[in-house]
Amino acid sequence: MSSKVEFELADGVATIRLNDPATLNALTTHVTDALHEAVRRAAQEARAMVLCGAGRGFCSGWNLTTAAPDAAQEFDAGRALENHVNPLMRTLRDLPIPWISAVHGAAAGVGASIALCADLIVAGETAYFLQAFRRIGLVPDGGATWLLAQSAGRARAMELMLLGEKLPAVRALEWGLINRVVQDAEVFSAAMALARELAAGPTLALGMIRRAAWVATAADLETALNTERVLQTDAGHTADFREGVMAFFEKRPARFTGK
Repeated sequence: MSSKVEFELADGVATIRLNDPATLNALTTHVTDALHEAVRRAAQEARAMVLCGAGRGFCSGWNLTTAAPDAAQEFDAGRALENHVNPLMRTLRDLPIPWISAVHGAAAGVGASIALCADLIVAGETAYFLQAFRRIGLVPDGGATWLLAQSAGRARAMELMLLGEKLPAVRALEWGLINRVVQDAEVFSAAMALARELAAGPTLALGMIRRAAWVATAADLETALNTERVLQTDAGHTADFREGVMAFFEKRPARFTGK
C-alpha cells in the first residue's frame, strides 16, 4: 500500500486516510490503486468505514501533472478511468459494510465523486465540492454525472457541471447532496461517531440495506420490490435478526455481532 494512503482499524471501524497534503491529496493511478486496496481490506476486516483526507482538504481530484497529454502521441483520457477509477467506484458501491466520507476543505473532481458516493457524508462548514472539468476541457467522471443528477436533480447537476463553480457545504446540505455540516474541527469526530454506531449494528442487514438502496436509485419499483424480497429473506436468516427480536421482547439493547 502507498504511503499516501493510510489504514487504521479500531472498534470495528476502518479509517482510510488520503495522505498527500502537498497536493491536497490528489489522485494518481498508484494512489487510486492503493486506495482501492485499502477499501477492499476494510470490506474484509471492518464493520464500517470512514474515508478522509490529511491536511487542508479531502481530495483535490486527479493530479494533472501525471495526466498532461503528449502532443507527439494520441492521448486517451479515459484509460485511467477504465483501469483505475471506475473499478474503485464499483467497489465502493458494492461494499458489504456502510461507509462515511469526512470532508474538509476541497472535494474536487473525482475527489468529489468519491466523497458523494458514501452512504453518509459529513462536511465541515468551510468544505466545498467542485466540478471543474469544464475548465480543462474534460467531462465529469467517477460517476459524478449520475451521482449529482440522482441526488440534486438534473437542473442543479447541470449548473454544477456546466458552470464549474464551488458548491459550499451548507448549500450541498440544502440540495440533498450531503447529510451533516459540522464545525471544521469536528468533521472527523462526527464521522467516527456515526461509524461506531453503524459498526455496533446488524452489519449484514446494513450491507443489504445499502445494496437495496443502490438498486432502488437505478431501477423501477418492481425491481426494487423484488430486490427487497430477496434481501429480506437473507436478513431473516441472520443471527443478528434473532438477537434483535429477542432484545425487543426482553426490552434491552441488542448485542449485534455482524453474523
